[in-house]
Amino acid sequence: MSLIDTLITRSARQMFGRAMRFDGKNPARIPAGSSAKPRLLYLHVPFCERLCPYCSFNRVVFDAGLCREYFQALRKEIVLYKNEGHEFSGIYVGGGTPTILINELQETLSLARQCFGIREISVETNPNHLTEENLEILKSSGVSRLSVGIQSFDGGLLKDMDRYDKYGSGAVIAAQLERARGYFDTLNADMIFNFPSQTMATLNNDLDILTGMGMDQITYYPLMVSDSTREKVVKTLGRVDYGKEKKLYRRIVERLAPSYRFSSAWCFSRKSAPIDEYIVDYDEYAGLGSGAIGYINGICYANTFDIPEYIERAGRGEMPLFAAREFSFRDKVRYDFLMKLFGMKLDLEAMKEKYGSELMGVLWPDILVFSLIRAIRYWPPHLHLTEKGRYVWVILMREFFIAVNNLRDYCRARIPSA
Repeated sequence: MSLIDTLITRSARQMFGRAMRFDGKNPARIPAGSSAKPRLLYLHVPFCERLCPYCSFNRVVFDAGLCREYFQALRKEIVLYKNEGHEFSGIYVGGGTPTILINELQETLSLARQCFGIREISVETNPNHLTEENLEILKSSGVSRLSVGIQSFDGGLLKDMDRYDKYGSGAVIAAQLERARGYFDTLNADMIFNFPSQTMATLNNDLDILTGMGMDQITYYPLMVSDSTREKVVKTLGRVDYGKEKKLYRRIVERLAPSYRFSSAWCFSRKSAPIDEYIVDYDEYAGLGSGAIGYINGICYANTFDIPEYIERAGRGEMPLFAAREFSFRDKVRYDFLMKLFGMKLDLEAMKEKYGSELMGVLWPDILVFSLIRAIRYWPPHLHLTEKGRYVWVILMREFFIAVNNLRDYCRARIPSA
């Protein structure tokens, strides 16, 4: 890793670590409802058939009875937001594995569409859930985008991730993915790069399969390891080498950029479509479900990570919040700066209108530094990421999501039984 990349990594790690620190002093609350701006409804389903070693999201091994109770509680929380006057135009369902009880998910999406003016729905799933029955249910439920967790088609990597037994070989997964094409406006393949044992050859093979299929959208995340998963990742996958991350990213861009547009620094789309990083498309989002995180009116908050407690509190009509942090003016400005540029450009005039005359007092050092290293350029009225800046933002967003994962660790460690 170059000196500049190392400095950016260290600086981002410190900055995001401070920003995502919840000290428990602030009461857990969210602002009153509003329909003044588009907001996203994030629904979290924390159940998986088996647990991947690198994942830091709130998730547990699937239990059918508990999962049904959980979906019932999730629907009650949706009604709580409706009764508080909130409005949402989009839904993103993440996990875990949201499609693990497809009929419960169907009922939950139906309720959300009755409560809010929903225009788009994105759902995550895994390859073994791409059955004709599931695809038809998702389509009839209004799902416009399906994001499938692939990670890699390489048999060795799939075995290292403990995904081979669950989902089969790369050829099996590719055939399942092919079956889902044409059902939705957007079919996204979720991939990961920079696994310790990943080589340029295995990456190229994955890219051959994806481009050969003509996927609507491809999201290529760098491997992100939180404090709590580091030991397990080292034991099962090996030690992460950030030195080769840049080379692998450059190859991904080299292979995909001719046929795809950049929806973000690591998402490649054939057409305009929602992306997994809904925090780019939506300035504000509510987090529903155990362990979900939301951001509304400058307040970042997290629901309880204790699933039985979540079910109990939502069941009795109580917001199941655990912790909250009100961002300072500086935090809010820099958050918007990070997210908008991750989406490739930032409307500086719109930012000035939103934040007023104090904006540049916060942003000018960042704009100066990133301009000097040629990561951004200004073509009025937008700041744009340059070719070099795309990888800089991969570093920044990798460290941002690691900080969010560490926040999850903090919240999870405070479950009495954890």
